[in-house]
Amino acid sequence: MTTTSVTTGVTQQLRPSQGKGWTYAGIGAGLAGIATIAGSSLANAVYDDKLAGNAVGITEKLADQTVPLLVMHTGAMISAVLLLVFAAGLRRRLREATPTGSLLPQVAAYGLLLVSVALLMGSALTTEFVFGVQDPDRLVPEAAVFFGHWVGTVPWLWVGAGVAALAVGIAGRRFAAVAPWLAWASLALGAITVFLGISPAQYMAGVTGPLWLTIAAVALLKRN
Repeated sequence: MTTTSVTTGVTQQLRPSQGKGWTYAGIGAGLAGIATIAGSSLANAVYDDKLAGNAVGITEKLADQTVPLLVMHTGAMISAVLLLVFAAGLRRRLREATPTGSLLPQVAAYGLLLVSVALLMGSALTTEFVFGVQDPDRLVPEAAVFFGHWVGTVPWLWVGAGVAALAVGIAGRRFAAVAPWLAWASLALGAITVFLGISPAQYMAGVTGPLWLTIAAVALLKRN
């Protein structure tokens, strides 16, 4: 919606402010993503060397790790939802700063949508198992072991954030879409995140991905 003002016979179209809500969503998504990784790291029963091969023991330990499991789940779902808002805002921001037809805005948005889907799937089994491990008589221990590996891997799939970071970095360097320092930081963290994401150490992208997202959202908030 536009408003029109008339000054000395000249008609001027005034665009309403687009607001900063999408950048706040990005900050929230980044912090929630960090909380997700922290919760997943603490729900580490399947990675306890003392319990290797002991499905019953792993199930019992998971039952004592309800809090970090719920932190992982809640953080993942909050981040997944807020990423949708930030992705839309980032796409709009890059479209305004890049030439018509540039693929960079869409690539950045798609990268963040990939992360949102990974977080959604990473938290998909929580309700089924976080209560199931409390009643082991109704749960096959091997299934609980599978769940432990699921929450220890899927929420860490942040390679899409690396793709988004590279798109932002390129847009910043070629079209001054973001501050120069953010462009370079995005290129560096994006390259690291994508490299980790396509390597056998793919889950380490869950460390650099949320970090870039938080930094980028704060920077865009200040510049917006």
